[in-house]
Amino acid sequence: MPRPSWRPRQSPRRRARAAAGSSHAAMADPELQLVERRIRSFPDFPTPGVLFRDISPVLKDPASFRAAIGLLARHLKVTHGGRIDYIAGECRVAASRAPLPPRAPRAELEIQKDALEPGQRVVVVDDLLATGGTMHAACELLGRLQAEVLECVSLVELTSLKGREKLAPVPFFSLLQYE
Repeated sequence: MPRPSWRPRQSPRRRARAAAGSSHAAMADPELQLVERRIRSFPDFPTPGVLFRDISPVLKDPASFRAAIGLLARHLKVTHGGRIDYIAGECRVAASRAPLPPRAPRAELEIQKDALEPGQRVVVVDDLLATGGTMHAACELLGRLQAEVLECVSLVELTSLKGREKLAPVPFFSLLQYE
């Protein structure tokens, strides 16, 4: 298997993956439970048999949005301390996006050539990890700028699609996991 072009952080302090299942809100963290209650599910969307997870209610509710940001920030602080130079993520306005065609073959991402200096430490953030295509593309793009990708994080992970495997060896963390 070829090595990725980006430089992942190789640290023994990688956070262990939470137990699979609907989520790890059973840990009795009230903030995590608040976030989980705001995730909407739409059966058979965009195609029959698919259960779409919608995070827009989290974004609309100040308390759950603040909780999600706080939980992710605490994870990053514990895991990386003050050693993060940049947070990289996809930008959307008012959670709008073009419809995803069935079996979209690629993800296109852009970054300015001078956005980062070689060796700067970056965490990649996305709302949801499914197949890992977008986060993998982001890591590749950051690698072209010679950034050090410390970790990828998301609010929701769809574990049955095995997206975290596509990101290896970059560590991955998600607040909520669903099959």
